[in-house]
Amino acid sequence: MTRLENVSIEELEAALDEASGKRETKRLLVAIIYKRGPSAPMIAEWLDTREQTIYRWFDRLETEPISEAVQDRQRSGRPPKLDDADRAEFREAVQNPPVEAGYDRPSWTTELAQQLLEDEFDAEYSRRHVQRLLRDADLTWQGARPQPPTADGDERTEVWKPIENE
Repeated sequence: MTRLENVSIEELEAALDEASGKRETKRLLVAIIYKRGPSAPMIAEWLDTREQTIYRWFDRLETEPISEAVQDRQRSGRPPKLDDADRAEFREAVQNPPVEAGYDRPSWTTELAQQLLEDEFDAEYSRRHVQRLLRDADLTWQGARPQPPTADGDERTEVWKPIENE
């Protein structure tokens, strides 16, 4: 049985003109090449792709509208620890000084935001993920300006202070 019998090269080329992503373009080009003669095993070898993958693309092109068939399907992934309401509440909390959230600190740090997430939302995140959440909340990380080594010890400021667990 030949694949893509009910899909014309013209349809594939029209969809290629509308394609915007790399994967969409690749899938459409593979289908066009296949329709022009080379076998699926040969194309798979050229692209260093599994033959089964190419056949799966063809099956989707035969059963779904072309615009949907070349798109990646939605994947469920891991559910988020914070729902939309909690995420909005976190964003609002970090827009205000930490004192309003009950922390005796002048500004938000990654560690302090991590502590807030654990205390208020019972969610533990890695340091890097907390940095992403802070960036998504439109906060930027800024360090203290460097002090010359000749500055008086009283004039120097600490950039990071450990969080006391109470």
